[in-house]
Amino acid sequence: MDFRIEHDSMGEVKVPADRYWGAQTQRSKDNFKIGEGIEVMPREITHAFGLLKKAAAISNNKLRPEKMTDEKLAAICTACDEVADGKLDEHFPLVVWQTGSGTQSNMNANEVIANRANEIAGKKLCHPNDDINMSQSSNDTFPTAMHIAAVSSVKNRVLPAIDGLVATMKRLEEENEGVIKSGRTHLQDATPIAFSQEISGWRASLEKDRQLIETSLEPLSELALGGTAVGTGLNTPKGFDTEVAAALTEITGTKYLTADNKFHALTSKDEIVFAHGALKALAADLMKIANDVRWLASGPRLGLGEITIPENEPGSSIMPGKVNPTQCEAVTMVAVQVMGNDAAIGFAASQGNFELNVFMPVTIYNFVQSARLLGDAMNSFNANCVSGIKANRDKMHHNLHNSLMLVTALNPYIGYENAAKTAKKAFAENISLKEACVKLGFLSAEEFDKVFKPEEMV
Repeated sequence: MDFRIEHDSMGEVKVPADRYWGAQTQRSKDNFKIGEGIEVMPREITHAFGLLKKAAAISNNKLRPEKMTDEKLAAICTACDEVADGKLDEHFPLVVWQTGSGTQSNMNANEVIANRANEIAGKKLCHPNDDINMSQSSNDTFPTAMHIAAVSSVKNRVLPAIDGLVATMKRLEEENEGVIKSGRTHLQDATPIAFSQEISGWRASLEKDRQLIETSLEPLSELALGGTAVGTGLNTPKGFDTEVAAALTEITGTKYLTADNKFHALTSKDEIVFAHGALKALAADLMKIANDVRWLASGPRLGLGEITIPENEPGSSIMPGKVNPTQCEAVTMVAVQVMGNDAAIGFAASQGNFELNVFMPVTIYNFVQSARLLGDAMNSFNANCVSGIKANRDKMHHNLHNSLMLVTALNPYIGYENAAKTAKKAFAENISLKEACVKLGFLSAEEFDKVFKPEEMV
């Protein structure tokens, strides 16, 4: 491998000749071989750095044109666009498990953008610290990148996946209108419910989760950029923070604002905690929905068997013909991972000491993993399971008319205690509710038929 010599304030470092990164990136790569090649800084962060560095350069050009010249701005913006578009991902090798401030990832961005900008300009025009990092600090750029990455991952992955799943459930509601089945509470038989009503509960849960997630995006739109090292804004020109927020809004199409209190923005991660809490709520509902689906599809002969789901692959290496609810299992495993991520984020956010939180890489690593997994799991669940759900109407009808809880319909006519006696006799003697009620003398057969209409109980 060919190398070139780069230098920083600590001296010279050998860097692969075909990479845009510089000395500080190489030092981090050499010093933090933890999860190397696997747990690299999320690409959402890499791309966010491209966006924020472009916004910073545009703002510096407005406020410090003598330092951020038009020539520099043009080269930097082109390089930043390539970073934001993922074209330079291979030049961002650093792992999550580095400094807790994300300083080395900020410098990775500075070095890559500077070297690529110089290549574009055809001369040594830009310096990583003096130009790409102008008016900034790792302490305000990394939390800004976190918010940009969190917002984009939710908007691009989670919300569209929710919408797709909700649309499928709306279709299923329409297709199953009027299909009556037994409800269940405590895993025991309960009063009747329309299958469309049951599905509507799933749909409404997802719609509510969407509302909660959207609410959580508003605090994430506030950016730390402009606070520099400790929140005072040292070395930033007046108005830089608002200019950067406006530039990012223009670049991304998402409304961003500067944080009112930069001391809070640097040390507190409560916005991330709040937003991930909404993702955890979604995970909890997906766990419930996936479990409902696999319970309803259990069998095919010895379970509930009230619905069928697509048969996607063989389910056993020893039992021929077995098919398992694998999509449901994937969703529930994702839900568990998201819940674990939420715990990690909560612990990490509690570690803001004095003027800086130093658990930022692990925080955003867990956040974007949750967003990725939830989006992918919902898309897979939708395409490979939910879209193919079919009601087993015969089984639903059979189960409904064998449910002892239909006796609830008799409460207004024979009273709660007599209805309970009827249900217990029917169960003990393995006879119908009608036979039990008539045997006990509570109603005649004709009276029973007149008031006992399960389909009207929903």
